Amino acid sequence: MTAATRPMLVMGVSGSGKSVLGQALGHSLGIPFVDADDLHPASNKARMAAGIPLTDTDRMPWLGDVAKTIAGRLSLGHPTVVACSALKRVYRDLIRTYVPDLLVIYLEGSQETIQSRLSERQHEYMPASLLASQIADLEPPDADEAHIRISLDIPVEAAADLILRTLHVPVVATAQQ
Repeated sequence: MTAATRPMLVMGVSGSGKSVLGQALGHSLGIPFVDADDLHPASNKARMAAGIPLTDTDRMPWLGDVAKTIAGRLSLGHPTVVACSALKRVYRDLIRTYVPDLLVIYLEGSQETIQSRLSERQHEYMPASLLASQIADLEPPDADEAHIRISLDIPVEAAADLILRTLHVPVVATAQQ
């Protein structure tokens, strides 16, 4: 499996830019992008919209759906870039039971940076008040997990280029318009 066909999971807390970077990577690699938020059941969305953090019990079926989506697409020859919080090691391990070759792109930054980003956006069901619970749950990838760490201080285009260069995928310069 080449770097361009390896399934990728862009992980981090809400407001870290998972979806924006995931879309940029998918576009650059010519592979589909999936936002795992779209796979949440209505009950999870309602809990979060009410400011109630999800529990592991809430998350595990959803993470199973995320894993099955990635694996299903991969079995059809369609590697995918997925944006998913995947905050805990056990969550990523669950996904890897379906997708052993998963590459995790971990977006890391200060709570202040993320809080600032959250204050500038409206999310359908993820209020900024849940950031503290996400940070409390966050377990950055361990050395034995295939991953690339990306600082939130890097602009999206530069972050995507850095990931592609790290994976030895040629970066095609786009013309300035």
